[in-house]
Amino acid sequence: MKLASARLVIGHLYPDLLNIYGDRGNVLALRRRAAWRGVGDVEVRAYTVGDVLDFGDVDLICMGGGEDRKQVLAAEDLRTRRDPLEAAVAGGLPVVAVCGSYQLLGAYYQLSDGSRLEGAGIFDAYTVAGQQRLVGNVVVDSPLFGSLVGFENHAGQTFLGPGCDPLGHVVVGGGNNGRDGGEGAVRGFCVGTYMHGSLLPKNPALSDWLLLAALRRRYGEGLDWPALDDAAEERAHAAAVRRAHETARGRA
Repeated sequence: MKLASARLVIGHLYPDLLNIYGDRGNVLALRRRAAWRGVGDVEVRAYTVGDVLDFGDVDLICMGGGEDRKQVLAAEDLRTRRDPLEAAVAGGLPVVAVCGSYQLLGAYYQLSDGSRLEGAGIFDAYTVAGQQRLVGNVVVDSPLFGSLVGFENHAGQTFLGPGCDPLGHVVVGGGNNGRDGGEGAVRGFCVGTYMHGSLLPKNPALSDWLLLAALRRRYGEGLDWPALDDAAEERAHAAAVRRAHETARGRA
């Protein structure tokens, strides 16, 4: 199938509440890489609290990070969408959720006062507020994507249950909790991570994995999927890796 006749709908959840440290760049990267490949119709739809959202009508979901107060507002709304989101993820809907939204896709987030913010339960994971923030550049070795780079800034510490695999293992940085060496979570084509930066422009393999999953979910196999010249992205990735290692050596 020629991509010129294809249509792609990217759902951007809570851009007014969860959009810090360049997370909007993930939406821009997906849109641009789809257009570069010749996808004929790429649409981005923003959804916030109270909006009608049919997960069967979107091909890919992006969610970012935000402050605790805004995270509470998003969590309350996201819980009302839990069942249809669960069904969509089980059916192969690609999702990328960064930091605060990653936490909200787990079972719960226990705040510093001991109260619990109930999550959507998409990941077998939970988060507790930590005493120390994990801040800085991150390099992750991922079995799916090789080297991934980003920037983390979070006090929440996320722990995965047996039903959830990490996105990768930390080479530089704190990752999920600064203890077990894991970073992020993967379930099907649903990815959660603490990496801002923004993540997808510097990690084209992850971007393309999400896009291809989205298009195959709508159109099936047999897509015309041309290669892109990722020289600029690879240079940005390599520069971020070098900077992360240099910073880590400087702290040692």
